[in-house]
Amino acid sequence: MKIGAADAPNTMIVLALNSGSSSLKFGLYRVESSRTELLIAGAADSIGDENGKFWARDSRHQELLTETNFISDQRQAIARIARLLGDSDWPAPATIGHRIVHGGPLLRQHCLIDDSVLQVLEAVAPFAPLHTPTALSVVRGAQAYFSGLPQVACFDTTFHAGLPDVARILPIAKELHVDGIQRYGFHGLSCESIVRQLANDLPRRLIIAHLGNGASVTAVSGGKSIDTSMGLTPTGGVIMGTRSGDLDPGVLVYLLREKKFDAAMLEALVDHRSGLLGISGVSHDLRRLREVAASNADARLAIHMFCYSVRKQVAAMAAVLDGMDLLVFTGGIGEHDAQARVEICNGLSCLGINLDEARNRSALNPLNAATARCAVRVLPAREDEEIARHTAVLAARLF
Repeated sequence: MKIGAADAPNTMIVLALNSGSSSLKFGLYRVESSRTELLIAGAADSIGDENGKFWARDSRHQELLTETNFISDQRQAIARIARLLGDSDWPAPATIGHRIVHGGPLLRQHCLIDDSVLQVLEAVAPFAPLHTPTALSVVRGAQAYFSGLPQVACFDTTFHAGLPDVARILPIAKELHVDGIQRYGFHGLSCESIVRQLANDLPRRLIIAHLGNGASVTAVSGGKSIDTSMGLTPTGGVIMGTRSGDLDPGVLVYLLREKKFDAAMLEALVDHRSGLLGISGVSHDLRRLREVAASNADARLAIHMFCYSVRKQVAAMAAVLDGMDLLVFTGGIGEHDAQARVEICNGLSCLGINLDEARNRSALNPLNAATARCAVRVLPAREDEEIARHTAVLAARLF
């Protein structure tokens, strides 16, 4: 690696890390005051699997390497990233930014990571047990392999920190509110990136449908989140890959009382055995379900229920906004599954949505027909770019 934190005044090199339960995405960025440039991107996929893959490509999407080998855990993935950067001519990172799904009630703004922040994250891990322990492992691994570099936590809840009380407060006993039991909302970095991409074209009433293995729908008024489908945890809201989304609380009470479920069994059910996987019994992946849908009624039902739940949330957010000017699809499904967009939008004609079939099929913006009252677009979820930007701003205070 070239030595030095930056290659020009007011420039910073940032390594953005975005961890999943069995993956670790990374991006090396050059961040300047007016722009953010991706230098190299990659990921360690299927961590813990014998057929794990590590890949990297440059800013022109040219493949730099692809390896298939066993990566035991997140720390080993970080070690491989460090070796990749150390063996190349890419500039060395000056700081490292992390996507943290949930900071609880005390950590609502992006911040530099110190011992006190790590202690809070440990304490609030039960709010996002699927995500926070893994993220903490990544932070500690980065501290070990990039010793001395400032580390920054970028929270998926920050974009929703200003939710009005009518959306934030949950309808439970008031004394529980002091424990931080409230609606937090997630996919905030994705939502931030959509708002930033729209820039001067940002409408007053925007709905963002972030659809992937995790999925949420957010109402944005004047650039600010005013309601969102996920709640206390990333399990709520629309149907997801393996997560249930919203459930009648009585279902959980019934399982506790009559089926003798304990907390671990409930967590396994709603986070790992529900959603598309639970309905279909086949897969959590919409692409796989489409492959078998012609001969599998349960797969067809899972697809229909997913699109149906998203459609209902879009309509609900339109009611919050008193209409909508633009619907944006993002995330893996939102960006790449044209048929899902059709199935969601077909039930929203009453809100002025009318897709142009050819434009939607080719993901050519805008997707809507010329006569539609509401615009529809597809935009990429640039979460890592948001991480890099926030990290550079916070780390600059130390230099």
